[in-house]
Amino acid sequence: MIKNKRNKLFCITALLSCIFVTGCGKNDDPELEAYKESMTLFYQNLASYDDQINALDPDDEAAKLQLLDILDQMNESYKTMSETPVPDQFSGIADISVEAADYMQKADEFYHMAYDNEFDSDSEMLAAQYYERANSRAQVILQVLHGEVPEGEGVSVETQSTYEFSTIDSSTDG
Repeated sequence: MIKNKRNKLFCITALLSCIFVTGCGKNDDPELEAYKESMTLFYQNLASYDDQINALDPDDEAAKLQLLDILDQMNESYKTMSETPVPDQFSGIADISVEAADYMQKADEFYHMAYDNEFDSDSEMLAAQYYERANSRAQVILQVLHGEVPEGEGVSVETQSTYEFSTIDSSTDG
């Protein structure tokens, strides 16, 4: 089962999604507003899933089924997030969104393989790796949404000009 350790990503995303919502001024761009609302919901859902996973009792027989249900819901959230049209201001994260959803899909599949029948430790190990990859991409997306230059293992940033990096910020409103 997912180890009973808190995933820092979800704690951070819960806090930062609140900042993302309140730190943004009114914008006249409906696509940008819809994206902002969609991403806020996505990160709120991740925080909720984290709470639910951490509340599971690993000794409870029903915990595996509950975990799989939560992971299924999380997978749907990632899928919805990746299908949300990305406004031009954040076009650089469109591919990362799709990668995150693909990794979450694989994580969900391998967790089912690990727990649906007889326990399969190899599938659990693969699932955990895919889960971590999905979460690391969600963290990169959040960094970009907050105007930060993404960092982390395997993260590279390419810009044509330092002035092309944009974020949703109330100071950019007309």
